[in-house]
Amino acid sequence: MPKTSVHSSAPPVTDRRKALRADLVIQVDYQTVDELFSEFTTDINEGGLFVETESPQPVGTVVALHFKLPGDEEPVRVSGRVVRASGGPGGQAGGMGIEFDALDSEARQRIDQLVRRLRPEITRASA
Repeated sequence: MPKTSVHSSAPPVTDRRKALRADLVIQVDYQTVDELFSEFTTDINEGGLFVETESPQPVGTVVALHFKLPGDEEPVRVSGRVVRASGGPGGQAGGMGIEFDALDSEARQRIDQLVRRLRPEITRASA
């Protein structure tokens, strides 16, 4: 069973995301054209996720993602594209931001509900 934990931290001031996100650590399997990887995501929203890794893929790389949300039996399977890669300057974790390409409406709703459940203070503030 994949390791799952939830933690809270303030979003960075320069946060460019358009959707609410939740800090969430879950195992994510992803595949490029010729390799398969298993890493952990550190945050997620309906538009994408951040995968913590010491070897991020180059920006523009297309990946096939496979992950289970806490409490869900059915895994989310979606393709995405690396839109940001970082080497972890200043003691921050290295990794890559992956934007979902065509997330189906059911998976989008499951992720949105999870984010709202984990970040209720943001949901109330924006209402």
